[in-house]
Amino acid sequence: MAETEKPRAREIAENVFAIEADAVLSLGKRLGEDFGKAVDMVAACKGRIIVTGMGKTGIIGRKLATTLSSTGTPAYFVHPQEAVHGDLGMIAGDDVVIVISNSGETEEVLRVITLLTTVKKIGAKILSLTGNPESTLARNSDLNIDISVEREACPMNLVPTASSAAALAMGDALAMALLDKKGLSLEDYAYYHPGGAIGRKILKIRHVMRHKKMSPVVPCGTRLIDALHKITEAHAGMVSIVNGEGVLAGVFTDGDLRRAIEKDPDVAQKKIDTFMTRNPVTVGPETLVAEALRFVKEKDVGALVVVDEEGKPVGMVDERDLLGLA
Repeated sequence: MAETEKPRAREIAENVFAIEADAVLSLGKRLGEDFGKAVDMVAACKGRIIVTGMGKTGIIGRKLATTLSSTGTPAYFVHPQEAVHGDLGMIAGDDVVIVISNSGETEEVLRVITLLTTVKKIGAKILSLTGNPESTLARNSDLNIDISVEREACPMNLVPTASSAAALAMGDALAMALLDKKGLSLEDYAYYHPGGAIGRKILKIRHVMRHKKMSPVVPCGTRLIDALHKITEAHAGMVSIVNGEGVLAGVFTDGDLRRAIEKDPDVAQKKIDTFMTRNPVTVGPETLVAEALRFVKEKDVGALVVVDEEGKPVGMVDERDLLGLA
């Protein structure tokens, strides 16, 4: 193989990327009033959003349902085959049904549409995402969004590839437009993501901070050796120092200890006030974890003291807590 000859696998991959990228970009160029109407329809829904689709579009439908639910729009997925065997009973008059089908002529999906004609009479709406605006599904929907593509990335133009990418992107666009319309805040998003890496970054400090025995506090005037015992007992890297009113006066960290020993090897019996870091970086219990992480990086500190409105320490967090590694 010549040095300038591109490996076949890489050539195929680049071709797939190009075709799918063009398919997604073309959606934006064709986006019309129907998209805005679709956003309004779903936003105005007083019931739930039911998403359905067969085969690969069904997988995309499941993803859309979870994305909608995680961004404040209650939604769930119903398999077309199961729908015609009783699951249609889950659909109520206030619901909106989103049907995804590239051809718009899939037998199982059309059977659902036939039965949904009855449901529509009591108020349910049908929003379809199809690659054929003239299909049976599109014509039987209250609103249709065109997700057609020029060709698939498959050499035979058969395997759903570009069409799947287009359906996925349109679903994401719908979800993000709804998120914006509803004014979903970072705190709202945190409510729907209490676990995992995303959840930890958007939770509040009070959910992850160490407190009580795990967050050592000593008064001004404490001997450094006694403060070190407190740090050791708590398995912490820092101790908070408070004044007579219990207000934070400073912190003493592992770094402070190293610097203190360099200046005076006989520091153990001396008062901690001499070596503490005054005016340390603090956060409140309602601070978002993402914001605290930013403080840690910008201020180049290993830990933060959590203080209440009066400036009294109520806990502490270090980088491991914030990253979920503790």
